[in-house]
Amino acid sequence: MAAPDTPDEDDALHWDGDDEPAPQLPAGWVAKGKGADRVVTEGESAPEIVPAAVHGDDDVRDAAPAPLGNGALVGLGMLGGVYLLYTIGWIIGGFRLLGVAGMMMASDGQGPAMWTAGNTVMTWLAILAPAIWFLTVTVLSKGRPAWVRWVWLIVGAVVLVPWPLLMGGIA
Repeated sequence: MAAPDTPDEDDALHWDGDDEPAPQLPAGWVAKGKGADRVVTEGESAPEIVPAAVHGDDDVRDAAPAPLGNGALVGLGMLGGVYLLYTIGWIIGGFRLLGVAGMMMASDGQGPAMWTAGNTVMTWLAILAPAIWFLTVTVLSKGRPAWVRWVWLIVGAVVLVPWPLLMGGIA
């Protein structure tokens, strides 16, 4: 017995909407929200529709992170400038303290070479601390809410104040 000829609508591998053209918007309009990736504007070609099984929903959400707003960029630049000034302050204040410590150890005579070497290392760590803090907070808070980055940047601005420069040294 021969199978009857059936139209494509009865085919088991055919679903409604498989052959529908992509919806179109007038030129200058942009589609937003769910299904916006399937909408084309006049003059563009239809996008290739990839089944959800090929790429998960997580890939679509993580594809393009939201850019920073104008206020956030200005604030980040201002805090970056504060950290740059802190670095300069630690250079001036730290080397001023090294000179004072060298004079104190020269009069004491108890291991000035070790004392000066230790102070030199600590001075360079203090000089690099603002840049390290800024970069670390920026990198580690990338996927977190924006307020976490701001809190840690403000905490660093309070903690890393170059006190040797502000106090005028020990002399």
